[in-house]
Amino acid sequence: MTEWTTPLRYKPYHQWSTDYLDLLESVIQKSSWRQAFHIQPKTGLLNDPNGFSFYNGKWHLFYQAYPFGPVHGVKSWYHMVSDNLVDWKQHDYALLPDSPYDSHGVYSGSAITVGEKLFLMYTGNVRDKNWERHSYQLGAWMDSEMQVEKITEALIENPPAGYTEEFRDPQLFRYQDNCLMAIGAQTESGKGAVLVYQSKQLIDWELLGELDYTTEDMGFMVECPNLVFVDNQPVLLFCPQGLDNEITPYQNIYPNMYVIGSAFNKETVSIENTSDLINLDEGFDVYATQAFNAPDGRVLSVGWIGLPEIDYPSFEEGWAHCLSIVKELSIKDQHLYQKPVIEMQELRQHHEVLKGSVQEENLLLSSPDKNVYELKLELDSRASGSLYLFADKQNKEGLKLSYNAKDDTISMDRSKAGIPFGEGYGSIRTASLKKQDKLTLHIFADRSVCEIFVNDGYCVMTSRIFMKDPQQTHIFLQGFEGDYTGDFWTLREMNE
Repeated sequence: MTEWTTPLRYKPYHQWSTDYLDLLESVIQKSSWRQAFHIQPKTGLLNDPNGFSFYNGKWHLFYQAYPFGPVHGVKSWYHMVSDNLVDWKQHDYALLPDSPYDSHGVYSGSAITVGEKLFLMYTGNVRDKNWERHSYQLGAWMDSEMQVEKITEALIENPPAGYTEEFRDPQLFRYQDNCLMAIGAQTESGKGAVLVYQSKQLIDWELLGELDYTTEDMGFMVECPNLVFVDNQPVLLFCPQGLDNEITPYQNIYPNMYVIGSAFNKETVSIENTSDLINLDEGFDVYATQAFNAPDGRVLSVGWIGLPEIDYPSFEEGWAHCLSIVKELSIKDQHLYQKPVIEMQELRQHHEVLKGSVQEENLLLSSPDKNVYELKLELDSRASGSLYLFADKQNKEGLKLSYNAKDDTISMDRSKAGIPFGEGYGSIRTASLKKQDKLTLHIFADRSVCEIFVNDGYCVMTSRIFMKDPQQTHIFLQGFEGDYTGDFWTLREMNE
């Protein structure tokens, strides 16, 4: 498609020909940017992860999808299933925009196990003849055969008094004897907010009030709020749009942030003794992270590696975006740590042990056949220098990761990492680290995405990278003083 008009974006699914989808898929499968172990759309666009849950002995994950092109058209939910959080199998569309309450898009939501079924709650988007939005909060039930049946009536038909139709992304969680729901909202004065509801039967929802978690102005909208409990401490993940950069520095068009509190008080609808607002990811491309308290005791999260209102190079091929690997959340010294789930080790194949001394000239650590690998590196506390990923033989192009032990910072520079995009928001991201004895880097590279966990997950930096030459696979280390040790594994592809 050369011009995505509004009527084309909202063309009903059944009016698209299978020949068009087949052609689109055949073009996309030839892409050198298609990933090995990240969830990505077969065709078209993927965005927010939804309904992350454990049900009937399997992990379930849905994502917002628009299959006909790399644009935000009329959305649906696509369903992925896994036994191990690593190998995700495509199932089918779970929710289509086919009812009077979601005719212009199945928007984000969540899921929770209730008895023998999985309950899905989501926002339905409807536009009237004047193209004005109306948001409905809707429900559906999925059975053990993974058949989904929508509840015919809206669970919440209107936003409460004092709030606009920018009212979406319900996140379900259990608290005491009730099921609670956090949802993003906008006040009539144009301020972002999070509302909290409760229900015993999941049908009749009662508004408890606006969540008190900060005294700061949260921009013009809060999207994708998630309240989870890590070691019994409440952690709110959320995406404030239009946040003043002086409140918390960030460079992406919209940030994905979190606060940690000492307790959640349902009576006052508040998170007590909250931390400052902190960026969930210090890289370029993470948004709309969804987390939940899993039945095995872990708190697991997955994010959308993509941003609203940014054009990505893969748009030219007819597809857009991916999801992050699954992470486990923990708290240490009132800071949220994110680590790749242990199950990621199931992808490991060929192993190399790395050991040596840092040199001022470029030192080649490895040059795999493709950028599908895991790298763990430990550097001396006095070290400073740069690690180059996705590099060419001369190390003129690639993703540059610079570390400096003296001022405890780490920077990611993608200015020479392939096709430029999103340049209006800068090409360098810098994060501050807590001083410690070693600098550790845990890196997952997957053709056109790189996820970097710094100092055991104290900081995470994520970036899309669109190299012109897929043969740019060299890994160089350059620096001053100190030794390094590490491990390198090639990784297999996801079993779909």
